[in-house]
Amino acid sequence: MKVAVLGAGAIGAYVGAALHRAGVEVHLIARGPHLEAIRKSGVMVLSPRGDFVAHPHATDDPSEVGPVDHVFLGLKANHYAASGPMIKPLLHEATSVIAAQNGIPWWYFHGLKGPYEGYRIESVDPGGTVTAALPLHRAVGCVVYAATEIERPGVIRHYEGTRFSIGEPSGEPTARCAEFSEAMVAGGLKCPVETDLRRDVWIKLMGNIAFNPISALARATMAGICRHDGARELVRSMMTETVDVARRVGCDPGISIERRLRGAEKAGEHKTSTLQDLEKGKPLELDVLLAAVVELADLTGADVPTLRAIHAVSDLLNENLVRAV
Repeated sequence: MKVAVLGAGAIGAYVGAALHRAGVEVHLIARGPHLEAIRKSGVMVLSPRGDFVAHPHATDDPSEVGPVDHVFLGLKANHYAASGPMIKPLLHEATSVIAAQNGIPWWYFHGLKGPYEGYRIESVDPGGTVTAALPLHRAVGCVVYAATEIERPGVIRHYEGTRFSIGEPSGEPTARCAEFSEAMVAGGLKCPVETDLRRDVWIKLMGNIAFNPISALARATMAGICRHDGARELVRSMMTETVDVARRVGCDPGISIERRLRGAEKAGEHKTSTLQDLEKGKPLELDVLLAAVVELADLTGADVPTLRAIHAVSDLLNENLVRAV
């Protein structure tokens, strides 16, 4: 099996290192000092589960890699639309694209029976540009339950969580999902193949939609937000509105808000990926988290005043960041 990791950042390099440890032919596509460090010394993973070093091939040129069986997409969702030229050299007729993204994926309504089947979420797939780069028939969803960070170039700090749930938009248990899952498990990770990955999407989103923008606006860790009574109540309100939208599009996350809050609190003094991006001066991945759910609220008639307010101020923050870049 041949796998390319496009966007070998904190999550991508962690997955690539684990797959390489399992004996998979892995090619990391990265850039800058991170790429140079990997070429020189490999990927060092520092984890409470045990440190290790892997030495997969690394490059900034996908044409060096050629067609692969699976592309693990570690890019932020706001880079998907522009990823076509990087993806194209990696594809053969049956290549899958396993997109490890937060928020609502571009494939969400693909093959989903019901009143919204085939609906394109404009805030996620503006003008169909993401679908053009990442054709729907190649899409395999992936919901990440792992916290990682690039501690320094070539060094990945793994804090907690090893589950990478995957699944077809159709819910079918396909051979391509089974093959990738087996390799991930052989590398020491959990990779269940779900028949209803959309439920996982919403469970993860219940946390991301609240903690990610609030962490950026308040410069706070997940535990810090949970400790503050007012912020905790704000999170609870955002989660309640999010569950309402999920149910209106036919998915019940099936988890209580209090349980979801406790799960987030266990992450401790962890900085969300949005806060990490803010501190690095990078644009924030907010469209798939907040804008998408507000759009779905408009589609279904849900009342989401808290989500709208947080979206407005976090979008303003992001606009200021983009201008500064």
